[in-house]
Amino acid sequence: MDWTLLIDIAGTIIGLVYLWLEYRASIWLWLFSVIMPIVNAWLYFSRGLYADFGMETYYVLAAIYGYLVWRSKGKKAVQESDASLGIRHITWTVILGILGAIAIFWALIYWFLSSFTDSTVPILDSFTTAVSIVAMWALAQKYVEQWLLWFAVDLVCTGLYVYKGIPFHGALYGFYTIMAIIGYRKWHRMTQQPA
Repeated sequence: MDWTLLIDIAGTIIGLVYLWLEYRASIWLWLFSVIMPIVNAWLYFSRGLYADFGMETYYVLAAIYGYLVWRSKGKKAVQESDASLGIRHITWTVILGILGAIAIFWALIYWFLSSFTDSTVPILDSFTTAVSIVAMWALAQKYVEQWLLWFAVDLVCTGLYVYKGIPFHGALYGFYTIMAIIGYRKWHRMTQQPA
């Protein structure tokens, strides 16, 4: 039995549920943000995607943080009758910080992968990991533009996962790429709703 294929399929199904919950801006997405990394960690390590493997621990911690932030913002939004549930746009100052953080994380992760692992894709693996770190933070903050960060990650991961022999995840991330555009548009509309 090919365990990689079964784990690839299971992770894909969990990822679809996660995406649906994120699109709806449901706090339950954070539960799947804990389950999905547990399933995906083995898959990524087995295919030599070491940065993605390492990200799974971060995703679990970020899910706990995201849940706490969303729960706090949700209570505040209800108290203020905020129809957008705290969803907002990133300011230019935050954009500069995000770009700087991505550059630093990308450089550090690339250095680690190229120095200490046998990764065959250190540039792309470190890029998707660096952007994912920042995108998870932006999601926890309920920034509309987190979808644009995920678009970049998903687009690169689509090809990377197919190349590394995990086709269901490649297809999932192709779907994520399309949904990132749709999700961005939905969250943007949500910020336009009157309170």
